[in-house]
Amino acid sequence: MIDRRDARTQPEGVVEGYAQTSQRWPAQALARRPLTASELSGPKNLTRRIAPVRGDLAGQGKKRALGQLIHVRARVVDEDGLPVAGALVEIWHCNAAGKYIHPNDSNDAPQDPNFYGAARLVAGDSGLIELRTIKPGAYPVPDSGGWWRPPHIHFSVWGRVWLSRLVTQMFFPGEPLNETDYILNAIGDAQARRRCIAELAPTAKARQNALVYEYQIVVRGRSSTASMP
Repeated sequence: MIDRRDARTQPEGVVEGYAQTSQRWPAQALARRPLTASELSGPKNLTRRIAPVRGDLAGQGKKRALGQLIHVRARVVDEDGLPVAGALVEIWHCNAAGKYIHPNDSNDAPQDPNFYGAARLVAGDSGLIELRTIKPGAYPVPDSGGWWRPPHIHFSVWGRVWLSRLVTQMFFPGEPLNETDYILNAIGDAQARRRCIAELAPTAKARQNALVYEYQIVVRGRSSTASMP
C-alpha cells in the first residue's frame, strides 16, 4: 500500500462543508503497481511544444479588466530549494466580482468581458513564472450555509515526469476570510498554511501600477506546498 500523506502539512482529503472534495477523493485505499515508461517519461522541450498562453490576464484587447491590478511572481522549486526549470504551470481564478468563466459557476456575480481567468506558463531557468492579472474576489460557496471563499488563485504544476503534478491554491495576506476558509484550514500545521499565502513584494519588481505578490511552490519534500483542489 502507498503511505498516507503527511497529515500535518497536507489538507484532509474530504473537507467538511465542501461537498466537491468527496467527489475528488478516492473512495478506496490506493494500491501500488509497477510504473511504466508512460508514467516515468516527462514532457520535454515544453517551450517549443507548448506555447505560453495569456501571461497577461489584465485585459483583453484595448480595455482593461475591472479590479485591482496585481503582478504574481511564483517560483517552482524542489525540497532543496533548487529551481524546477521547464515546469509547466497552469493558472486559473475568478474575476474581481468572484465569477469564474466556467459554465458550471452558478454565482450570480457579473462577468467581465475583458477578463479571461486562465493562463499557461513555462518556468524559466530560475523556476520563475510571472503573471499580470486582476486580484480575484471572494465568493459564496453554494449550499454551504453562508461560507465564503477568500480571494485565491489556483495553480497546477507539472514536473519532470507525468506522474509529478501538484494542484494547489495561493492565498493573499491580510484577508479576513483566510481565517475561516475550510480549504486553507484543512491543513493542520500552521507553518504549512502560511506557505500557501503569498507575500506582498516591493512594487519596484514590476510596473508601478500593480501590486506585486511573490509565492514559492515547493513540489516535494517536508516543506512541500499543500495539495488543494
